[in-house]
Amino acid sequence: MEHEFAPGTLAVQMRSAAQELRALEEVTAPYGLSLSEEQIRNLVERRFDALRETGRVEFGGGVLGKLVRAFCDSPYLTRENYEETLLELQDSFYYFKNESMDRLTDDELIEFMKRVFSGRAQGSLDYLAGTSLEELCRYAREGFDPRDAGRLGDRF
Repeated sequence: MEHEFAPGTLAVQMRSAAQELRALEEVTAPYGLSLSEEQIRNLVERRFDALRETGRVEFGGGVLGKLVRAFCDSPYLTRENYEETLLELQDSFYYFKNESMDRLTDDELIEFMKRVFSGRAQGSLDYLAGTSLEELCRYAREGFDPRDAGRLGDRF
């Protein structure tokens, strides 16, 4: 979907989100990670598509900046897979935020995603989305406290 000529508020939000990603270059550069303008545009467009598809609303820069900050030091992120990984993490975040019925804060969900991605999943987005987050969301719907994830061990 082409958002380049989006009117009014949406265009302002998209420019703001793109600017936030550009500003994060200082954080990601030490890890050899950077995004081209085309990649930034793809990430921002996908954010708004994902929000629309999941019926979510965000104010400000959204979750993408938090994902970049949290995951940039993962040993499984490389220059070659950086954009695609961020796209998948962003989609997974919105999907599982809905699936958990918002019982997890953004930071709790991101912390769990990173712990599993860089640990047990060894960089596998399929494992992260297909196994660990499904289980987490099931527990969240049942009143699970995400601080118990470490204690539950192999369940995640």
